[in-house]
Amino acid sequence: MRLGIDIGSTTIKYVVLDDAGRCIDQDYQRHSCQITEKLIEVLQRVSAKYNQTAMALAVSGSAAMGLQEKCSLPFVQEVYATRIAATKRLEEVDCIIELGGEDAKILFLSGGLEVRMNGTCAGGTGAFIDQMATLLNLSAEEMNEAAKQAEKIYTIASRCGVFAKSDIQPLINQGADKEDLAASIYQAVVNQTIQGLAQGRKIEGHVVYLGGPLTFNSELRAAFDKTLKLTGVCPENSLYYVAIGTALLAEEPVNFADAIEQLQTMDASSFVRSLPPLFADEDEYRRFSERHQRNQVRVHEPKEITGRCALGIDAGSTTVKMVLINEQEEILYSMYQPNQGNALQLVREALIELMRANPRMEIVSSCVTGYGEDLIRSAFGVDAGIVETMAHFTASRKYMPDVDFIIDIGGQDIKCFKIHNGTIDNIFLNEACSSGCGSFLQTFANALGYEIEDFSRLGLFAKHPVDLGSRCTVFMNSSVKQAQKDGATIDEISAGLSISVVKNALYKVIRTADARSLGKHIITQGGTFYNDAVLRAFEQELDTEVIRPNIAGLMGAYGCALHALRHCPDASSLLNLDQLEHFHNEIRYVQCGLCNNHCRLTVNQFSDGRKYIGGNRCERPVTKKSTAQDLNIYAVKRELLSQYKPVPGPRGKIGLPLALNMMELLPFWHTFFTELGFEVVTSGFASLEKYQKAQNSIPSDTICFPAKLVHAAIQSLLDQQIPAIFYPCMTYNMREKNADNNYNCPVVAYYPEVIAANMQQVTQCDFIYDYVGIHRQKNFPVKVHKILNQHFRVGLREVIKASKKAYEAYDQHLETIRQKGQEIITQAQLDDREIIVLAGRPYHADPLVSHDIDKLITSYGAAVISEDVINEEVGKKELGVWNQWTYHSRLYAAARYVATQEKMNLVQLVSFGCGVDAITTDEVREILEEHGKIYTQIKIDEITNLGAVKIRLRSLFAALKQEEEHHD
Repeated sequence: MRLGIDIGSTTIKYVVLDDAGRCIDQDYQRHSCQITEKLIEVLQRVSAKYNQTAMALAVSGSAAMGLQEKCSLPFVQEVYATRIAATKRLEEVDCIIELGGEDAKILFLSGGLEVRMNGTCAGGTGAFIDQMATLLNLSAEEMNEAAKQAEKIYTIASRCGVFAKSDIQPLINQGADKEDLAASIYQAVVNQTIQGLAQGRKIEGHVVYLGGPLTFNSELRAAFDKTLKLTGVCPENSLYYVAIGTALLAEEPVNFADAIEQLQTMDASSFVRSLPPLFADEDEYRRFSERHQRNQVRVHEPKEITGRCALGIDAGSTTVKMVLINEQEEILYSMYQPNQGNALQLVREALIELMRANPRMEIVSSCVTGYGEDLIRSAFGVDAGIVETMAHFTASRKYMPDVDFIIDIGGQDIKCFKIHNGTIDNIFLNEACSSGCGSFLQTFANALGYEIEDFSRLGLFAKHPVDLGSRCTVFMNSSVKQAQKDGATIDEISAGLSISVVKNALYKVIRTADARSLGKHIITQGGTFYNDAVLRAFEQELDTEVIRPNIAGLMGAYGCALHALRHCPDASSLLNLDQLEHFHNEIRYVQCGLCNNHCRLTVNQFSDGRKYIGGNRCERPVTKKSTAQDLNIYAVKRELLSQYKPVPGPRGKIGLPLALNMMELLPFWHTFFTELGFEVVTSGFASLEKYQKAQNSIPSDTICFPAKLVHAAIQSLLDQQIPAIFYPCMTYNMREKNADNNYNCPVVAYYPEVIAANMQQVTQCDFIYDYVGIHRQKNFPVKVHKILNQHFRVGLREVIKASKKAYEAYDQHLETIRQKGQEIITQAQLDDREIIVLAGRPYHADPLVSHDIDKLITSYGAAVISEDVINEEVGKKELGVWNQWTYHSRLYAAARYVATQEKMNLVQLVSFGCGVDAITTDEVREILEEHGKIYTQIKIDEITNLGAVKIRLRSLFAALKQEEEHHD
C-alpha cells in the first residue's frame, strides 16, 4: 500500500492506495493551523487501521514543504503530483484549474507542460470565498444555493478579500440582493483566476476542475463554464488528486513510529522573527490603562430622556453607531452594533426602541455620516449628512481644541488628517484596501476560533510578538500560518497582528517617513483603538503618548450629533415613531440610460413614496441641481477624440488602439493615415465588457490598469476584422518646452512588444509595432516610410506631405485643449467656483480608466481642468527640477502654476503600477504644501473603491469650505 498526504493551506487530505492503485481509504478535514497535530493523527490512524509499522509514504502541499528537512518525510511537489494523478486517472485532459484554500493553479498539459500558480496572495481562492460568505452572513453551502437564484452580476474585485469587501459593503448598504452578490463573488473568482493565472495563454479543450472550492460550489463551476465558453469536468475524487499523485510517487517506506517521534520533538521556534513586547509586566499595563481612563467625554445616560436633543448616526462599513446629546452637548444615549449587512433595519429598530422608551424626548435635529449616509438619510428623513472626516474632526475639536493630528481606524476604513491653524490641512484615506483595519483583526480572530476581544487581550503580555510586517490581509494569512508552523504561540501572533495594523496605517496609508513627525496633540478614534494592544503599538511606533477618548468608537456619531445641534434647523424632518413602525422598503434594479456609463442602479422604494437610488457612478440619476458639468476639460477631450471618425480610402482599413499614449496621439496618427488614403478605425473608449473579453491575454497582474486595457483595445480591433493594426513602440514622446528630456514611461514605450508576444490573435492581421520616433520631425518621414513599405506600397513624397499634416493636427489639438481650458478657468472665476486641476496622463480621458472622477468633482460644483491646460504658463527656469519624463514635466509645471492661483487646487490621478510616479508625487506635494495649497492623490485601478474616492473628494471640498470660512 501507498500513503499520500496533501497538507494544504487550510486542509489536510490523505489517500491510501492498494497494489493496483485503487483508492481504499481517504479523508478530508480542516487542520485549523494545527498541522503537526493533524499529521500525527493521520499517521496514527493509518498505522492502526491497517496494522502497519511502515508504509511507502510521501507528503505534498503548500504547508508540507519544510517537513522533509525537519523530520525526513519524503516530499512531492504538488503540481507534479497533480499532473501524475490526472494523466493516470483521466483519459483526456488539456488543462487543469485547481483552487485550494489559499492556492490557485492552472496546469496546461497539451502543447507542452506549463504551470501557472498564485504567489503569496490568496485572492480568488477558497479562503476568499469563505471570507465573502461570512460577510454575507451565509455558510459556503448557502452562498452556492443563493447564487442559483441570481438575476444580475455586479463588478466585484477578487484580487484579495479586503478589495472585495470594499465593493460588496456599499452594495449591501444600498440593499442589493444576497443572491446577486453571491453570483457576483463567484464571477469575481473566475475573473481573478483567468486574468491572474492564464496570463496570455488561452484556456481551451478538455478542462478539468479540481480542489475544494470547485468541488463544493457548482455555481462557481458554472461561472467558469460560461466565461470560458466550454463545459469543464469535475471528476470523482476531485478533492484528492494531489494526494493520489503523491501516493503514486511514494517509493520510500517510512516507519510510522519514527516519523511521529520526529514530529513530536520538532522545534521550529528558531524560524520566527520577533519584536519587543508591548508591555513588560502587568504594572506597566496598569499605568497605561489609568492614563487613558482620564480621557473622558461626559456621558450621562438617564433612565428616561426628556427635553430637546440632537441625534448623530454613523453608518459605517461594518458597524452602526448612534449618539443622542442634550443642549449641553452631553451624551444621553449611545449604541454601537455590527450592521450584519442590513444597516437600514438596524437603525430603524434602534430608533423605534429609543422613541418608545423615551416618549417625552424631542429630537430637534439629526445628522448622519458613513458608508450608509445617503441611504439612511433618504429612508428616515435625517436632517443633514456630513463627510466622515468632518464628523470626526468636529468631535475631536470638542474634546481637544488644539488637536493637530487625528487617526481613525474603523472596520474597513483608515482616516487620518492633519490640522493646521484650526483647519484640516491634509487628508489620508485607504482607497482600495482595508488591510490594517478592524475587520483585518476580526478575520484572524474568527479564523483562529476567538472572539475579537479575547484575541486582542492575548497579545498584551506576549514576550516575543511575531514580526509580520505591514502587508495585505491575504498576504498576512500565509505569514501567520508560517509563523504557527514555526512554533509561534497564539498570543505572539495576536501581538504581532496588532503591531502590523499600526505599521500598515503609518507606512502604507499615511506613508510617513518619520512617525514621530505627525504631531504633538494626537487623538486616536475608531473601534479598533479600543484594542489596548493596537493603542500601545501605536504609541510605541510614534514614541509618544496619544489620547484615546472613552468614546473612541463613537466619535463619528458624536461629531454628527454636535453638527446637528449647531447647524440643523430646530424643526427636524426625522420620521416619528408611528412612521418608523409602518416603514418598509422595496428594492428593484434598473439600468440607467442617462449617459454612456449605463450604471446598474439599486432603487429603494420607501413606504411613503420616497425613493433612494444607489449604484450610480455619476450624480445624474439622483440630482437635478445645477453643477459645473459644462466646465470639465475631460468632457472636452472626449468630445474632441470622438470626432476622429473613419473616412473611406483607397488603401483599405487600418486600426489604431485608443489606449496609453495613442490617446493623445490619435489626432497625429489619424490625420497621417487618412492623408495616405487609409480608412482609420479606432478601438473606441474602453468598457468593462471589452476588458473582460481580453483579460486572459494579460501576462502580468501587477501591470497598471491602462496597460491592461491595451489588450481590450487590440481585441476590439481584431473583432472588427481590421486587416492591419498600427501600434508602434515609442521610446520618446513629442518634445515640449518645459521638459529636460521627453522619455515615455517604459510601459508606454514598449507595450507593443508585450502585445506581440502574448496575444496570439494578432497573427491574424498585419500587426505593425516597429520602433518610431515622432520627436524628430525631420527624420520621421524617412523612417516611417521604410516601415510602411514593408507592408504597403507608399511613396516618400506622400509620407512627407501626410507627416506635415499630422504634426499640424497634433499641435492644433493641444492648442484647442489649452484654449478650452482657459475658457473654463475664466468662466469659473466669473462664477466664483473652485478650480480643480485633475492631473494625470492622456489616457485618463478614458471614462473607464478614470472611473469618471472628473464628473464626481464637477458634481460638487467645481470646474475641472487638466495639467496640459496650464503647463506652458510656467517657464522652465521656474520649475527647479531636472526631469526626464514628458508627462511629469507637465505635472511639475501645473503644480508651480497652481501655487500662484486663488481658488485653484490639485488632485492627481495615479494608476497602480506606475512606479516612476512615487518620486514625482513627493516633490509635487512639497511644491503645493509650501504655498498652502491642498493636494490630493487618488490611486486608481480596475478594483478601485469608488466609495473611498467619494469620501476623499467630499473631504477635500469640506476642507476647502472650512478653510474659506476660517479665513472669513
